[in-house]
Amino acid sequence: MNLSGKRIVLGISGGIAAYKCAELVRRLKERQCEVKVVMTDSAKHFITPLTMQAVSGEPVSDSLLDPNAEAAMGHIEFAKWADLILVAPATSNVIAKMAAGIADDLITTLLLATPAKVAIAPAMNQQMYAHPATQRNLATLARDGIEIWGPGQGEQACGDIGKGRMLEPNDLVERCMTALVPEEQPLKGKVVTITAGPTREALDPVRYISNHSSGKMGYGLAEAAVKMGATVHLISGPVKLSAPSGVCVSHVNSAVEMCDEALRLAIVSDIFIGCAAVADYRAADVAAQKIKKQGDEMTLTLVKNPDIIAQVASLSQNRPYTVGFAAETQDVEQYAKGKLKNKKLDMICANDVSQEGLGFNSDNNALTLFWQDNQISLPASSKRELALTVIKAIASKLD
Repeated sequence: MNLSGKRIVLGISGGIAAYKCAELVRRLKERQCEVKVVMTDSAKHFITPLTMQAVSGEPVSDSLLDPNAEAAMGHIEFAKWADLILVAPATSNVIAKMAAGIADDLITTLLLATPAKVAIAPAMNQQMYAHPATQRNLATLARDGIEIWGPGQGEQACGDIGKGRMLEPNDLVERCMTALVPEEQPLKGKVVTITAGPTREALDPVRYISNHSSGKMGYGLAEAAVKMGATVHLISGPVKLSAPSGVCVSHVNSAVEMCDEALRLAIVSDIFIGCAAVADYRAADVAAQKIKKQGDEMTLTLVKNPDIIAQVASLSQNRPYTVGFAAETQDVEQYAKGKLKNKKLDMICANDVSQEGLGFNSDNNALTLFWQDNQISLPASSKRELALTVIKAIASKLD
């Protein structure tokens, strides 16, 4: 998919994440998009107009009262030119101005004057993002129809760790494509149930057995299925993710809880995707009180958890199209094909979680999709992009 003929105005405000904008513009230009850059004065302290002019191939605008700009393409015409105005990074200051309708520089004036879609990519210190004033301003912008992309979570330039990072350029490009090139909706009228994240199997009131699943792949699948027109139920283990817009979420902890909810929803679903990293075993007996240290060794008795995806695939009535996931560290193809056959799945998505930077706790992944008579390899990319490809592949099998 490309953005040929689409026009984006990129508004850069004064945050350290401005350095990512050169890469963002380069990626948009690769998609054959026309990009014009507008900068605040403070943004020029983080990245130069000359850099942005070089990557965009267009003069950079930075003044509301530039006589030359008014003689050629005034700010009203500039606002009308765009199909999308993206403010990235969107600092707490520019977000506050937008929420209040203030127009005291070129970016905020364009935002009031444009009929185009508007999106922001928030970027700020995690405490600033969490401040009630910022949250009120973001809620106001959401009500006004402005799309809010992010922020992401992780280590910040100031050393803090939390929510407030600007989304990466590739992620923003994908969102631009979604905003400007509406997807077909082959799953319109279909019901999709997806499991995501880890399960936690209690040992006592304070300890549990779990794994490193972040839930990002499952949440990405839920978001993609909504875009494809489906009604989506997401059964989520404990993760640090916000529910995608338009998705109905059931929060669970243990494999048994997830199984109960999965079987309840599977019989009313057209598609079931088991993306969760479900613990294979749980404690035979959960201690009522915290287990105290007793010697150098401790023996735990574990019992097998229900095989959720196999139970869904074996439903005799109202069985959905059933898709499993196989996260392996060796012999990926062999194990994936074995699970596909033994569990009677319609499709399985396999990935090698031993590869550095892919799989658990990463924003990226690589998958191979297996059917009984075919397979497709999907190279490493963001989980959001992969999720959309997987959902499209599933939809094509329902035709």
